[in-house]
Amino acid sequence: MRILFVNGSRGEWGYIKPIIELAVKKNIEYSICATNMLLLGQHGKLVDEIEDQGYVVGHKIYMSMDGGNHSSMAKSLGVFATSFVDVLISYKPDWVILAGDRGEQLAAAIASSYSYVPTAHIQAGELSGNIDGLARHAIGKLVHLHFAANQDAADRLLKLGEEAWRIHNVGAPQLDDMHNRIPGLEEISKEILPLNYILCVYHAVTEEFDKVTGHIKTFCDAVKKYDMKRVWILPNNDAGSSLVRAEIIETMSKDLIFDNLSREKYLSLLKNCHCIIGNSSSGILEAPFYNIPAINIGNRQYGRIQANNIVNCGNAEDEIKQALHDVNQINRKNIQSAYGDGNSSSRILQLLEEFNDKDDLLTKRMTY
Repeated sequence: MRILFVNGSRGEWGYIKPIIELAVKKNIEYSICATNMLLLGQHGKLVDEIEDQGYVVGHKIYMSMDGGNHSSMAKSLGVFATSFVDVLISYKPDWVILAGDRGEQLAAAIASSYSYVPTAHIQAGELSGNIDGLARHAIGKLVHLHFAANQDAADRLLKLGEEAWRIHNVGAPQLDDMHNRIPGLEEISKEILPLNYILCVYHAVTEEFDKVTGHIKTFCDAVKKYDMKRVWILPNNDAGSSLVRAEIIETMSKDLIFDNLSREKYLSLLKNCHCIIGNSSSGILEAPFYNIPAINIGNRQYGRIQANNIVNCGNAEDEIKQALHDVNQINRKNIQSAYGDGNSSSRILQLLEEFNDKDDLLTKRMTY
C-alpha cells in the first residue's frame, strides 16, 4: 500500500505526523506532497525541519501567489490543483490522505476524485466558521472514506447523504503524539521562564477581510492590558494574514513572537501556558488534552464541538477583557476532550488497509 499525504500548513502536519510514524513502523510506503506555507520562508518553511527529521517529502508544489487577498488565494488553489494531478500520475498512490478544511485540501480532493484515486479525509464532517467550513463539506462529497473525530461529525456526514460504510469515528490523530515526551520551555526560549504567559494564535477570517485590521488591533489592545507575558504564533497564509502579521510584529514587538515552530515545541508552549487565546482550532482540539483553558474569539470556529475548556467571545475589546477574566474560573481538573483518546492513527491505517481493494470504493452514491 502506497500513501500520499497532502500537507500545506503546520496544523495539517499535526494531523498526519502520527499516522506517518506508525506507517513507518509497519513498513508502509508513503510520501508527503508539501505545499503552501510549508514552503514559504515567511511562514517558517516547515518543510526543512520535516526533511531534517527524516520524513519523506517526495513532492513540492509552489502555489502561493503574492497579494494576500481573495483573488490571489483563489488563483493559488488553481495552480495547486493543476500541479497535483502530475504528482498523482507520477507517484501512483493507492490512497491520498487529506486533513482538515483548507483550500489546498479541497483542490487536492477535486484532482484526486477526477483522477479516480482513492481518497480519505481526516477531521471530516465537522462544523466550523469561515470559508474553510464550506471547503470541509465540499471535500466530504468528493472523497471516498471519512475519518470523523467525534460522533457529531459522523452524524453530519450521514445527513449529507454519505453512505454509512464510508464513515468512521476514529478520533483526532493530532492528539496521538501528545502522549510523547514534550520538550521543556528551556529548550524553546529562556525568555519565557519562569513567568506565566498566555499563548496568542490569531488568524485572519477571510469573510471579514475588510475588518481584519480593526479586529487584530483590538485584540492586541486588549491583551496588552492583561498583566501576563504573551507569546505569539504568527498566522496561516490566508487572505488578510499579512495585515495580522504586520500588526503583531509592529505593536507587540516586545513580546516573544514565532513565525513557526516544530510540532513538539508548539505543544510545549501549549502545555505550559496559562491559557491559549485567539481563533485557532488548537484551543478546541489540543488544549483540552493538556487541561488548558482557551478563549475563542469571533466566528472562525463557529459551530464546532467544544470541550468545557472554552470561553467564547466577540471581537470587541470589552468582550475579550471579560473573557480573560472568565477563563480564570475554569476548573482545569474537569476539562475533557471531545476529540478522542489519542489512539486514532492505528484505526486510520487499519481502515485504509481494510478498504484498499474494495470493489465499489470509487463508486459513490447519495443516500437521499
